[in-house]
Amino acid sequence: MNKALIVAPSWIGDTIMAQPLFARLRERHPGLRLDALAPRWVAPVLRRMAEIDDIVDNPFAHGELSLKARWRLGRELAGRGYDAAWVLPNSLKSALLPLFAGIPRRVGFTGEARYGLINVRHHLDEAALPLMVERFAQLAAAPGGELPRPIPHPRLRSTDNDRQRTLCELAMVRPDKLVAFCPGAEYGPAKRWPAAHFAALARALADAGYVVWLFGSPKDHGVAEEIAALAPGCCRNLCGTTRLDQAVDLLALADFVVCNDSGLMHVAAAVDRPIVALYGSSSPGFTPPLSERADILSLKLDCSPCFKRDCPLGHLDCLNRLLPAQVFAACQKWMQA
Repeated sequence: MNKALIVAPSWIGDTIMAQPLFARLRERHPGLRLDALAPRWVAPVLRRMAEIDDIVDNPFAHGELSLKARWRLGRELAGRGYDAAWVLPNSLKSALLPLFAGIPRRVGFTGEARYGLINVRHHLDEAALPLMVERFAQLAAAPGGELPRPIPHPRLRSTDNDRQRTLCELAMVRPDKLVAFCPGAEYGPAKRWPAAHFAALARALADAGYVVWLFGSPKDHGVAEEIAALAPGCCRNLCGTTRLDQAVDLLALADFVVCNDSGLMHVAAAVDRPIVALYGSSSPGFTPPLSERADILSLKLDCSPCFKRDCPLGHLDCLNRLLPAQVFAACQKWMQA
């Protein structure tokens, strides 16, 4: 096999958790050229992976079928001569392009009744593969084969030159003591620690001499403004003002990162920053930060994890009752490191 295509996930965190699969494919097939078909908002993290050679833009919005447009893109991909494709999302739509491209070997989980679309079919045993990173890595083996462990942690490239270039582009200077907050979570409010709690933590860290930079998408700008207003003079709101590749470099500069279970949590782990990760509706048993330097805080209430976008009970106790003093205590480990 000389050339393969990855159909990448639509979520930043999922794409980062797939990186060990890419590494194993390159190890098993020396000289393999590995391209990725990815949404443009995911592409920047793929560009920071040594295993990926080229990225093809996936222009289709979540849930969009657009059969004619998929057929046209598939025929364009046919000219690239791929020997195989690994289809990481489990949807039927994601498996259409490799079929339309005439790629002979199409690997993935059976998913949404994808018989015929996926012709090297893996059947998911959730008990045997509880972690998402394990499920992706399993696709490097033959169906039914044993998953070699341990799985290396994902890594994104951020060199000294990358970081300095980003600081220059943004006309920024790194403060002596820097903490990154990632207060958003694209999936929904039930994964977001309250803004007032983030602000209280920012004030406590500022008293210890730290400057707080707030990271996130344009959707997170409003909540970051709320945090900054409640912690005046403590925070710089960068939500929506940086490209994702710039956020990778700026997160790599932080002394440590406080974050919800989000794509940026996985970015921070992949650039090897110490992390305090806050879990509410989701489970660290499925998508933990893949790092030896991560502290996970979860109240483990009877009602969690519920995996809902909004709290179905209306109280969000799993995060409201996780108090700033508890998180500050976890931060102290990294403040003293």
